[in-house]
Amino acid sequence: MGKQLSRSVIVENRPGAGGNIAALGVAKAPSDGGTLLLSYTSHVINPALYKKLPFDPVADFTPIAPIATAPSILVVSEKCPARNLQELVAMAKAKPGTMNVAIAGLGGANHLAGEMLRKMAQIDVLGVPYKGTSGALTDLMAGQVDIVFSGYGAAGGLIKSGRVKALAVTSAKRMAALPQVPPVADLLPGFDYSAWYGLFGPAGMGAKEVEAMRTAVHAAQKTPGLREQLEREGMELLQMDTPAFRSFLTAELDRWKLAVKASGVELM
Repeated sequence: MGKQLSRSVIVENRPGAGGNIAALGVAKAPSDGGTLLLSYTSHVINPALYKKLPFDPVADFTPIAPIATAPSILVVSEKCPARNLQELVAMAKAKPGTMNVAIAGLGGANHLAGEMLRKMAQIDVLGVPYKGTSGALTDLMAGQVDIVFSGYGAAGGLIKSGRVKALAVTSAKRMAALPQVPPVADLLPGFDYSAWYGLFGPAGMGAKEVEAMRTAVHAAQKTPGLREQLEREGMELLQMDTPAFRSFLTAELDRWKLAVKASGVELM
């Protein structure tokens, strides 16, 4: 983006509170485009997850452009007898309450995708909390948990080596990185709970500044280096104009609100 805009672009990581600290910093920033937010799906999950936010996820921001989608992959141990999602669901229904699914990051996209699988497939599986996906995958291979939802970056190598089996992806269509793995939606129509990244600015940004930023994002998306990096992580480019991105955000707020409600999780 810096080359396209002929200005310096500095990345400043502000972790904490599921992305809320970074988002608050941008919500309070001047609307001159000098401070932007590269956000995760948490931007549309947190309004339903937290009792009270110090900002409005819609009114306090200017949507600029989406960057990429990051589907999750449902993986099981290589020793699991299920060869596909349909067989896994049948196993869970045959023995209610005996299978478990790792919760890698409470309230995150992987966790909520698992909750929606449980709700839509009408299966009784137990949730096991983990601090991150790596520990969950280690325990999956050791037989301590039965199901893990993971990003491709963490699970891709294990899938290729045969140490875990990929049964489904959370996107509405197949992933380019795993074309042989069907989406959950093939069994449960309407299932689409992929994470994504997008760029936002503070509220009140001018139309010309927004368009310049959006154009810079699209130019960056065309660079081989960025495309290759995203592909290694199992992500796929996502491009929309600004009005379409606004509509997308409205739909995503509703979609993830249902998932949070299904999980029963609420954070202070």
